[in-house]
Amino acid sequence: MNPIVYIVLAVNLIGFIQMGIDKRLAVKGKQRIPEAQLIAPAFLGGIIGIVAGMLAFRHKTAKRSFQLKLASVVLVFAGMACYLFIRARS
Repeated sequence: MNPIVYIVLAVNLIGFIQMGIDKRLAVKGKQRIPEAQLIAPAFLGGIIGIVAGMLAFRHKTAKRSFQLKLASVVLVFAGMACYLFIRARS
């Protein structure tokens, strides 16, 4: 299997685990993981892990600013994918 697949899987797992850890810290009233660090795995292809963590741990699901930041990362990735697809066909 391609090493990139392993990297993307690891990044998704990290994003998922981070959401769980941040939820636990929030419940305990302790210092939380900064949002920039929670979103960072998304820039490396970990958006699925982050969204799965949001749903599994019911964390950051009501925070619209976080969701908009995540959506912007998805749009950037979709734009890059479209560009690469069109470029590969020409």
